[in-house]
Amino acid sequence: MAIGTLTHASPLPTGCPAAGSKKSRTISVRSNLKQQRKGKEDNCTLNFSSTHTAEVLASRLGLDIAIAGLERLFLQPGADPPDFGRSDGRRRPIRVAYQGVRGSYCHEAATASFPDVDAFPSGFRMEDAFSALESGSADRAVVPAENSVDGPIDRNLDLLLRHPAVRITGEFIVPVNHCLLAAPGVAFTDLRRIVSHPQALGHCERRLRSLDLEIEEVADAAEAARAVAEDRICDTAVIGSRIAAKEFGLWIMEQSFHDEECNFNCFLQLGVAAGNPYCGENRKTKVAFSLEKGVSGLFRALWLFESRGVRVRKVDHRPNRANPVRLVNREGGGEVVQMDYVFVVDVDGSESDPSVAAAIAGLEEISGFVRVLGSYGCRSSCA
Repeated sequence: MAIGTLTHASPLPTGCPAAGSKKSRTISVRSNLKQQRKGKEDNCTLNFSSTHTAEVLASRLGLDIAIAGLERLFLQPGADPPDFGRSDGRRRPIRVAYQGVRGSYCHEAATASFPDVDAFPSGFRMEDAFSALESGSADRAVVPAENSVDGPIDRNLDLLLRHPAVRITGEFIVPVNHCLLAAPGVAFTDLRRIVSHPQALGHCERRLRSLDLEIEEVADAAEAARAVAEDRICDTAVIGSRIAAKEFGLWIMEQSFHDEECNFNCFLQLGVAAGNPYCGENRKTKVAFSLEKGVSGLFRALWLFESRGVRVRKVDHRPNRANPVRLVNREGGGEVVQMDYVFVVDVDGSESDPSVAAAIAGLEEISGFVRVLGSYGCRSSCA
């Protein structure tokens, strides 16, 4: 959508391409900006000399298997994974992948969640973070789950249902800070357009209407910020994150550019982990289940928790891909076709709490499918 165009030109800041050059002020950021290429991982191979006997090779193979088993044993929610293979005896740093690319809001959340870890991008697709965990290239992953203005991100909820080995190990809620980013030295009078992801543009709609600038949607705000920085595009600003400014050398023209003050993002920390569930403060458990009677049986399912003093905090539903449509016999005759769903509830407490465990056991008696997606702690940040 276009809100308007500036009717006057202003001198370009130092370092910006002159008008008429290939990188002129009229360069626009296209909506199909290419995603950053994932860096190739170094493959480590063990080279054995011909003098090694079969017994030595077998011994080393057995040791590798034992180490792998111990690593799985110690990969508990909230715990840093050990590394018994290091020659100096120190623990290997935890490897954290985040959904998206560098400079994204998820990158910002991963840095806040794991401040002592150099997190890496898993890729543009939402599935990539789950693949990084299952392949062992990451010990933890950070993915977006919900925005307080736009609601839940259903795709990641579906992926949790499709990847049973992946569990939620933590939840992190952060306030949204949409920043207006531009090349260093650029002033408002130099701008002709503002670009960002459609969701960010929607969060800043009233503020954008007050400006006489063109508005352009792009597939990824972080990629747009990188393009503005690398191509020194001086007539374009990007609505993006603070970490994008740091990553790409842009300056923040305005912070809190969004309309709503009460705007928060919820991110999930994921892991392929087994062991004792989280038992600290602010704990919650997410449970997925299907019901034979569909929505009609939801009250009975929720009462299993409420009757035991377990508060239900949230209820979501997703299509039941295993059985998407069912025929239901109506009282008085006839059949009705209805969509079938998997329900996902957030409840207070750990799955090891007796009341929560009893409610889940009761749920298994009335449900065709029950799975605990995670039992974890919730943190928030006002940074």
